Parts: sequence; structure tokens; C-alpha cells
Amino acid sequence: MQMPKLIKIADYRYNLPDDRIAKYPIEHRDASKLLIYKAGSIHKAVFCEVSGILPKKSLMVWNDSRVLNARIIFHKDTGARIEIFCLTPAQEYDYANALTQTKICRWKCIVGNLKKWKQGKLSKSITIHDEELTLQAELIEKSEKHNIIEFSWNREDVQFGEILEHSGLTPIPPYLNRESEQIDRLRYQTVYSKNEGSVAAPTAGLHFSHEVLTALDEKLIAQKNISLHVGTGTFQPVKSEYIGQHPMHTEFFYISKQTVEALIQHYGNITAVGTTTVRGLESLYQVGIKAMSGISNLSEPQEITQWEAYENLSQTPSIDVLNWILDEMNRQKTQAIKGKTSIMIAPGYKFRFINRLITNFHQPGSTLLLLIAAYIGDDWKKVYDFALTNNFRFLSYGDSSLLYPNQEIG
Repeated sequence: MQMPKLIKIADYRYNLPDDRIAKYPIEHRDASKLLIYKAGSIHKAVFCEVSGILPKKSLMVWNDSRVLNARIIFHKDTGARIEIFCLTPAQEYDYANALTQTKICRWKCIVGNLKKWKQGKLSKSITIHDEELTLQAELIEKSEKHNIIEFSWNREDVQFGEILEHSGLTPIPPYLNRESEQIDRLRYQTVYSKNEGSVAAPTAGLHFSHEVLTALDEKLIAQKNISLHVGTGTFQPVKSEYIGQHPMHTEFFYISKQTVEALIQHYGNITAVGTTTVRGLESLYQVGIKAMSGISNLSEPQEITQWEAYENLSQTPSIDVLNWILDEMNRQKTQAIKGKTSIMIAPGYKFRFINRLITNFHQPGSTLLLLIAAYIGDDWKKVYDFALTNNFRFLSYGDSSLLYPNQEIG
């Protein structure tokens, strides 16, 4: 693979008028436009037709992470508004444990208006199950990237996840330039979301309806999931001149043995839903290579750093890596691989598993757009020009595309 550190981010910018950004979801999820790109050709369809476009008996993999209502608003006695944005549990891998705590828990958070909160606990009343509780927040530790906040409450029958569900606000993208509304609680979630942990939606999945899922079943298209908890870094602008100067954000992933088995069974015929699914699946190859060489153990949390996919020059075929991973999981009686990844996928990257990609239209100069450029080459400009000319809606609540790669996968 070619190291992409000297790529100029200016070469991946385009003009996106504000009126092309979808500020709200359309009425029906699966009525969004679908752009189909393959071998240089572009066609238009409607997303509800996707089951008839994808190959029969292929595999679709999506990200089942569920968005937390992660923004909690407090007010000081002075009236000052303090917003606490929960990012990850203080113990990073332990989402399930943190969300099921019943008296106290600690989270890494971003605090809005922090200068107004110098000391003391913040407090607010919340009604859950027709009974009131008092939620308190205490600033435990400050750092440049985040703050450690300790939450405590006075009812042992209430879990922290319930507190977020009842009192938190949906963390919609900042580029929507509006406050979250009731519609976002429903529509900023995929219909198959399950594992709570994201603070931004895996938006390529927002187009799927229950009717589309039924049509996929009828087409004998297998459906498996991974979990990759999407962080605020997905919206982080690239401010540096070269991509090599940009620190890639970290996201936590979980891939089950059943999904590994499905990847092997359908190897060469895999559709990924969204860039987050791509990041998780492509990280799996690096996990396997490191474990095969004895650097790591699959039963322990994994960590994939930003550039190691380019520094690792292994030529081991992807199917061989998958088979080794499955054999090792069976030997160790390991049911899932979990870890965190900061993988950078940019032009020069060799894709290992993804034969088709369903994705939205991304921000100019973003790492997500770099991933698209890595997948279809310079034709990303052709695709985005077509979308702009044909009134496609952009970003999280926008329309969708189905892309075929301009490189050999494996």
C-alpha cells in the first residue's frame, strides 16, 4: 500500500451549498434517492429498490450501534447553562457496564460553558417511571480533550442508560445548525440499532426500513452486524494541509464470531453499510495479522493505530486471515473480537473485504470523503458532481449511494 501522509486535503474539497445539506429526514426512510456508481457509470434509483439491485445470496454487514441521548443540560443557581456531552465511559471498553450502573458512574465528557463551572456539584430533577430523582454531576478531572465527570443519583432502581434516555438530548450533527427535536429521537437511529454507545449515527443505515429488510430476506441476502461506536471525531474537520498531520479519531468496535463465519461464507460478495462498518471490517484484517504474528491475543482488547495498515506490508490473502481468525476463536472459545481503531483509510489504501459500499454524501475535506476517494479513486469528483447537479441531499439526513470499487479486493 502507498502511504498517504502527503495527500493535500485541499484536493478533496468541493463546494457544498448550505441548501444542499438535509436539515431534516424525509418522511419515509426508504424513499431517499440512491446513486449507483460502477465502473465509471452512474445511475439513479430509489433506496427502496436496493434489494433488487444487490446480488442474490450476498452478504450485507451493517453497524448496529445505537445513538445515546448523550447531551445533558444543567443549570446553576445563577442561571448559567452547562451542557455535559457524554463521550465514552471512563473505563473505555465497558459501555454495557457503565450504562447499567444504578448509583454512580464516571464518563469522559465535553463540557459546554465550562468556565462557568469552577467547582461544586451540578444538580437537576428528573421524573422516571412517575417518580422523581435527583441527578448530580461533579467535575473530577480536566484535560484538553475531555473531562472526567462523575454522575450520581438517589434511586437504585434506575440505571444510567435510563437517565440518558429520559433526560438527554439527541446529539445531532453540528452542521444542521439547529437544536435537536423530538423527530430526531426516532429518525437519528437505524431501525436495527441495538448496542448503545454512539454519539453520532451510522447514517448510511438510516435509509433502511422494515420493508427493505423484509425484501432483503426474500432475496436471500444474508444480514450480519458489527458494532462500532461512532464518536464526535467523525465530524472533526481536517485543519492541517496534509492528511499526515491530522490525528485520526478513535472508535470502539465489537465483531462476533458469527459475523466472521458469514464473512468467510460470502467472501467476495460483501456489501458494507456505511464508512463505520468499513472501518470495523478493515480493522479486522490488521487484528488478524497482528495476532498471527504473536503481537496480540484475540481474546484481549485490540488496538489498531492510525497508520499501521500502511506500515504492515503483509501479503497474506484476506480469506486466509479470516480462516485463521475463526480457527483461533474456536480454539480459545472466544465469541467476539473487541477493541478500538484509529485506522486511516485514504487514497493508497488496499481494501480487504468490501465488494460494495452503501454510504451517504460526506463533508468536503473530511476523512470520510478520503475513504470514498480510496474506494473509487478520482471518480469521487464525478459522483459528487452528479449528485449536486441532480439535486441529491447531502450529509447525515441526506440521500444515499451504492459504490463499487475501482480496485481489486482481497
